[in-house]
Amino acid sequence: MWPRGDSAVRPDGRQAAVIDVGSNSVRLVIYRVDGRALWTIYNEKVVAGLGRDLPATGRLSPEGVEAAIGALRRFRAVLDGWKADEVTTAATAAVREAADGRAFLKRVHDETGLDIRILSGEEEARYAALGVICGQPDAEGVVGDLGGSSLELVRLNGMADAEGVTLPLGPFALGAPKPLVADRIRRLVDDHLSPLASRYASPEFHAVGGAWRNLALLHMQVADYPLHVAHQYEITRADALELTRFVQRQSRSSLEGIQGLSKKRYDTLPYSALVLERAIERMGIQRLVISAYGVREGMLLEAMPPEVRQLDPLTEGCEALTAQRGISPALGHALEVWLAPMFERLPPLFDGRDALLTSAACRLADLGARLHPDHRADLAFEQVLRAPLAGLSHPERAFLACVAFSRHSAASQPPGAAALSRILSNERRQRARALGSAIRLGCDLSGHNPRLLEMSAVAIRGDRLVLSVLAGWEDMLLGEQTARRAQALAQALRLKLEFG
Repeated sequence: MWPRGDSAVRPDGRQAAVIDVGSNSVRLVIYRVDGRALWTIYNEKVVAGLGRDLPATGRLSPEGVEAAIGALRRFRAVLDGWKADEVTTAATAAVREAADGRAFLKRVHDETGLDIRILSGEEEARYAALGVICGQPDAEGVVGDLGGSSLELVRLNGMADAEGVTLPLGPFALGAPKPLVADRIRRLVDDHLSPLASRYASPEFHAVGGAWRNLALLHMQVADYPLHVAHQYEITRADALELTRFVQRQSRSSLEGIQGLSKKRYDTLPYSALVLERAIERMGIQRLVISAYGVREGMLLEAMPPEVRQLDPLTEGCEALTAQRGISPALGHALEVWLAPMFERLPPLFDGRDALLTSAACRLADLGARLHPDHRADLAFEQVLRAPLAGLSHPERAFLACVAFSRHSAASQPPGAAALSRILSNERRQRARALGSAIRLGCDLSGHNPRLLEMSAVAIRGDRLVLSVLAGWEDMLLGEQTARRAQALAQALRLKLEFG
């Protein structure tokens, strides 16, 4: 793993585009790639429905072809001047299986110059798994990627070759946009899943695809969940079964009355819900985890150098998020070195991930540097709470947001504290306050100069917080403001302050 404090070893940021020709939609996504961190800076989708007619005719939808060609001509214009190696392309189940799929891609090339790569079912499954790993490196269990025409299942196995399977269980393959005939479709889905149930059985299931993300957003709405971020949203088995069965019973007009659902999914969502229900039942799934990352991000992860893939996306993302001209890029690493020994003495609260969260929080130290000082705390809190960061659960996201708030404010509670209590325990909120106070102390003591941190140390000794400096540096580092910040940290840790 590359040294955290040496920005010279991290590759310069770049832009990368992915064109994804799916069974339902044709999409262009432009990413900012900062080492291991990905940021979506542009996202355009056209719901072409290429695979809509495939079960009946074996060919692509004529209307879908025209819509897709029009979208791809526009995407080529948007990417005018881009080098070929900066653009990744993929076509999935509909183009792969249609009798006229290759003729369609030839027309695409003739009219746009784009060479679209057809992914095999196994490749599509593997890239879906890599996408989940891109968004959550420690993910375990099984990935299910539901597209318009197919479902890919693959067991997570790190970056090693993953053995996956593709099944004709997308909504179009099952009969959408016709009204769902639940009993008949349930038997059909079971026929495909039953032979594979033991092979892909897992208590944890990572759901990829827009349809299942829409189900998660619906669950958030019904549950009045306070953090509307789909990535890493978790649903228990019981709640997921209740949700999927509810959606299957709804008519199109009923779905149209539900706020927040995509209008383009009214005809397909009941099918998607039924497939998820049968997967949960057949594969013994106990916990559903939504991934906003999938095939596109998996292809980008594979293209990264091995040493970059090994970096942690959360720490890298936090560092990239706060990269500002005129602010020392070494400050975050220096703060981590200064603070980590003290926080390592505290009881762990995040199942072995406390050190990583401390590292990420230190990288966010100057997130509010260019914000109005009267509003920094609130704005930093909101930005971290909703930033498209990878590699963290919802409780961890709320924790880092509270740290960012306490970094800039002595107030005991961030905005929306009552709602956050559903995500973050009192103990974790108190730890966030302490870590934010410690980062604030380090920033003010050093004046944002990492070298000055080396002249001091902060430690816990028994019931005391001890702040010490090298001989001769007392008058330069232990001023009135430093004393106030140190006292605030001691109070957050419920310790007595001592200057050593």
